[in-house]
Amino acid sequence: MSSDGVRVLVISDTHVPHRARDLPDAVWAEVDRADLVVHAGDWVDIGLLDTLGARSRRLLACWGNNDGPALRARLPEVARATVEGVRVSVVHETGPKDRRGERMRALYPDTDLLVFGHSHIPWDTTHAGLRLLNPGSPTDRRREPHCTYLTLRLAGGLVEDVVLHRLPPRT
Repeated sequence: MSSDGVRVLVISDTHVPHRARDLPDAVWAEVDRADLVVHAGDWVDIGLLDTLGARSRRLLACWGNNDGPALRARLPEVARATVEGVRVSVVHETGPKDRRGERMRALYPDTDLLVFGHSHIPWDTTHAGLRLLNPGSPTDRRREPHCTYLTLRLAGGLVEDVVLHRLPPRT
């Protein structure tokens, strides 16, 4: 952590080893740079949790619908932390996109930033003071044109410098 805030890497839906043997090198490089790594579920393999946990300065993570009993025993359904004055919640699934902001504001009244996954579709919107971010997936683009992840900075109670990173196609 530096005086200009906390650098955050946001990922979800890694599905290792079903969709990829490992995270892409660019994502591991971001893990090494980040002060905080956020993972919004669907790990699939507990080995990735162990490796990411060991390599991250700090990890904030939840389980997803594809995560079995071993992962659910070690991760919460909803992870929460206050970082640089920003109240962060991490959950895997938020339901359909219609009225998502309204539903999530009601479900998470004490949250400033809600990170979610499940759809593999990047999402960045704000509703009634709640910032909702979905990083997509760094390993399984599904119908999206690219595999993706997010970086951002938390500083002074604000979510800043949100960047969606597109990964090159795997060869």
